[in-house]
Amino acid sequence: MSDIEKKESLHAGAVEIEKAIKEYYPESDPLVLKKIEEWQNLKFGLLMHWAPSSQWGIVESWSLCSEDEDWCKRKIENYTEYKKQYEGLKKTFNPVKFNPEKWADAAEAAGMKYVVFTTKHHDGFCMYDSKFTDYKITDKECPFHSNPKANIAKDIFDEFRKKDFMIGTYFSKPDWHSNYFWWERFATPDRNANYDIVKHSDRWQKFVEFTHNQIDELMTDYGKVDILWLDGCWVRHYSEADIEAERKSSNANIHRIQNQDINMPMIAKNSRKKQPGLIVVDRAVPGPQQNYLTPENQVPDRTLPYPWETCMPITPSWSYEPGLEYKPARKLIHTLVDVVAKGGNFLLNVAPTAEGDYEPEAYDRLKEIGEWMKINGEAIYNSHPVLPYKEGKTCFTELPNGIVYAIYLADENENSIPVKIIFDKFPIGNYSKVEMLGSSAEVKINKSSMEIPESVQNNHPCKYAWVFKLS
Repeated sequence: MSDIEKKESLHAGAVEIEKAIKEYYPESDPLVLKKIEEWQNLKFGLLMHWAPSSQWGIVESWSLCSEDEDWCKRKIENYTEYKKQYEGLKKTFNPVKFNPEKWADAAEAAGMKYVVFTTKHHDGFCMYDSKFTDYKITDKECPFHSNPKANIAKDIFDEFRKKDFMIGTYFSKPDWHSNYFWWERFATPDRNANYDIVKHSDRWQKFVEFTHNQIDELMTDYGKVDILWLDGCWVRHYSEADIEAERKSSNANIHRIQNQDINMPMIAKNSRKKQPGLIVVDRAVPGPQQNYLTPENQVPDRTLPYPWETCMPITPSWSYEPGLEYKPARKLIHTLVDVVAKGGNFLLNVAPTAEGDYEPEAYDRLKEIGEWMKINGEAIYNSHPVLPYKEGKTCFTELPNGIVYAIYLADENENSIPVKIIFDKFPIGNYSKVEMLGSSAEVKINKSSMEIPESVQNNHPCKYAWVFKLS
């Protein structure tokens, strides 16, 4: 097992497919349906988790929570002192290498078509100029506040929008800095609000108003936004039956399960007044505010009958942690192909350093993916699944015009294309012509196989996966 495989399960939020994918409520708004269709055709996006905690090189936010997990251990024993130091990172956060144009260039070259940026994670630190908190990148106590690009989210959105990217704003519903969510009067035993919401309903209402106000800022002052990507699924409406079921199935570290309703229907309605057609993704909360589903760090073993997206970090961590192993380009390309062949999108997370740049390995991976996409992207974009989706090492995609692509995923030490690729399930004999993308060599078809000419078996146009166009 590689270092990636050993560490991947230790980091926050990996949700089992069967738990995350429960039920889907189809959208009826024609503008939203149109936007979802456009988004589904993009296939490949960039996610970024970034916060002052990158200075410590730790998992973002989670070490503030008192849930006892190996992947979010605190570096000191005293919690009060730890939280003080963690929140004090605002005063030393100065990412002077921040250059969103460089990131947009790298993402575009990789073949990505949309971006989702963490405007606020669970720790409550805003990477944008919120008027409702001083815990933000533009606060005068943050040394970066005087930089011309201090309103980081705005600059990121502006640069990616120039390249026709769809713009997604990640926003955490829980806020562990807000005194309306984690009340200073009480301890913080877990990820939930730490007081009785029924007993102190006035305080909870202030948190709801705070949340609505911050989301409204993002929908008003940051240009066209296509996706509102909400995290923190435990902040949601729970019925009594939901609460009881959650208590029976929940992690033993989670104690205060209660109805944490923030009025998502109103958030969606008001957001779409400012951003018509907005895709709302209330992650892992079954209901009409979950326009697409987001299996995390996993790829379903089948196609799904509704819009979905696999989100996955390029290292074992969503946050910047020095020294972590980057997933090989082969694995990333194979994951993209596997996801797309099953009808999903692939959202790849790259976490910037405290200085405001990606590590060289991240640029290297994006470059390799881009080199593959330049040759083979026509098999990815605008495609949909076609039976049998995958056979052996070969995945299949289809364009609306009926052209089908067979994508052969090469094993790690497989540097030569097989002489013959045999199919038992896929009806290869139904096609009269086959081309290998990036090559002019003639590929022959018979009833159950493709025969690859010797001239390209060891002289192929790209690495890791080879694509055959069938018509």
